[in-house]
Amino acid sequence: MFAYCKRIAVAHYKKWIMLLLSLLSLTVVLLVTVDVGISWWVKDRIYRDIDLLPYRPYGLVLGTSKYFKNNTLNLFYYNRLSAAESLIKHHKVDYLLLSGDNRTLQYNEPQRMFKDLLKMGVPSQTMFFDYAGFRTLDSVVRADKIFKAQSLTIITQRFHCERALFIAKHYDIDAICYEADNPEGYTWVRFREFFARVQAVLDIMLGKQPYFLGKPEPLPPPILPPPEK
Repeated sequence: MFAYCKRIAVAHYKKWIMLLLSLLSLTVVLLVTVDVGISWWVKDRIYRDIDLLPYRPYGLVLGTSKYFKNNTLNLFYYNRLSAAESLIKHHKVDYLLLSGDNRTLQYNEPQRMFKDLLKMGVPSQTMFFDYAGFRTLDSVVRADKIFKAQSLTIITQRFHCERALFIAKHYDIDAICYEADNPEGYTWVRFREFFARVQAVLDIMLGKQPYFLGKPEPLPPPILPPPEK
């Protein structure tokens, strides 16, 4: 009797193990499918070579913290600002919309980007703020609905470009992306992106909207780029 009960318990245990393994396998397949699908869908909208990048009036700089929690410089932040400065310098955009988190008085991503871009030589009159860019969805949708940046270049790292462009395509926003340099040795950031992309798909399926919208604040009209030499 004891041996019989033991066999039943083992069989029951194996059944649950197989179920958990199946769920884990399905989760991995889902993550990879979403990740690869998003990358493929927007691959023709990302530019690495600034000479091949088309002119767009507006550049959307996606915010992030300047420092990691251990107080080391966040190279994702620095490289995005360097890319934004290059686009202004090469007349690839007329204006920069600095979009980021400003939930507290002590944490203000747009103002920090503004101050650092000023130090890099970017004119203050070319920069504008979106203080409600809490998430990528908020930044991309608000650039269109609030700031009327209807032809824009998103500025961030490639993995982030792909998710931002996926959102832009869904909302029929005319956007391309200029790829900022991706720092080496941050595999955990790319791993986290798997889950961020699934969240982006769920947000779209559920009709998620930006946390704040409000009345329109249109950016200045485009400036014609200088003629090519």
